[in-house]
Amino acid sequence: MPIINRAAELQAEATEWRRHLHQHPEILYDVHETAAFVTARLHEFGVDEIVGGIGGTGVVGIIRGRGPGERTIGLRADMDALPLEEMTGKPWSSKISGRMHACGHDGHTAMLLGAAKYLSETRNFNGAIAVIFQPAEEGGAGALAMIQDGLMERFRIDEVYGMHNMPGIPIGQFAIRRGAIMAAPDKFAITVRGRGGHAAQPHRTIDPILVGTQIVGGLQAIAARNADPLASVVVSVTRFQAGTTHNIIPDCAELGGTVRSLNEEVRDLAEQRIRQIVAGITLAHDANAEIHYERNCPVTINHDGETGHAARAATDVVGTANLDLEAEPSMAGEDFAYMLRSRPGAFIFIGNGDSTPLHNPAYDFSDEAIAYGISYWVRLAEQRLSD
Repeated sequence: MPIINRAAELQAEATEWRRHLHQHPEILYDVHETAAFVTARLHEFGVDEIVGGIGGTGVVGIIRGRGPGERTIGLRADMDALPLEEMTGKPWSSKISGRMHACGHDGHTAMLLGAAKYLSETRNFNGAIAVIFQPAEEGGAGALAMIQDGLMERFRIDEVYGMHNMPGIPIGQFAIRRGAIMAAPDKFAITVRGRGGHAAQPHRTIDPILVGTQIVGGLQAIAARNADPLASVVVSVTRFQAGTTHNIIPDCAELGGTVRSLNEEVRDLAEQRIRQIVAGITLAHDANAEIHYERNCPVTINHDGETGHAARAATDVVGTANLDLEAEPSMAGEDFAYMLRSRPGAFIFIGNGDSTPLHNPAYDFSDEAIAYGISYWVRLAEQRLSD
């Protein structure tokens, strides 16, 4: 079964919503205008119950089906943008300097709004649909905030599903996999403290730059020699700051970076080895180091049965040939992982075509994908609540 006719009809209207949101990006939890826009649309659609302020600025709409039923299926979209200066040159470019929708959350919100409108019109299901509009996905753990604010219990959500656009996947295609689909994105900061002095007398100093460079080299052994070669892990040093001029060895050096992993055992190993490597190298040079290690959202793990339900819905929309059931995991992070820890569910990628990569100032969501996204949400909701 191809794109739903009504979803195709809604594409022009949903594109207008998407471009409006693109012009008015908001960051993290400060998505008040976006939440108000979403709330206004849900009221227009006749959604049965609309609750704002969940997890700070999240919005939840409840759509009840025509038939009886106790089950509730949650469908989630993220609303926040990124602190980035847009360079697309599009007529709908961001009107706010230093902010842009560089990850497609404007498209995610528009697709879920389109699905909410369709489902409110037809109500061809039993039980209830919870449309979840989440703030602060970009590093603010908005999913966790909504959960801690009672999202799952208050709305009696039994299963929860998420979707993200993916550049490089053709428009009209989906990709999913069972198990780990996105990584845990942790970060670290290391301050190496030595003893500064004249660059012409290095023997009178403890050079933190020398120590820091050895730490950088040592950290590469985690992926190359400590982790199982079949277990994905990335350890990247992305920042190294030290010194002020050519003839002074500084007192300290600062390093920072990220660790990405696809299972908790490797995640634990990476943190342990970072601490051990830093301690050993600094001890060998009579230096000291401080480590700040921050664990962010967990690995995004799709549940087996719910992945099958998502795949069935996607197949109904685009056909078997246009669904990749063995998608490569992404080493990017996604706080929908918290929702998948709280309830069974699945996360799917929708094709954004041959676009600029995510988090790039030249990126833009492809409006041609909107009807596919609406159709997927509708098929998933109706199939899961058909009994």
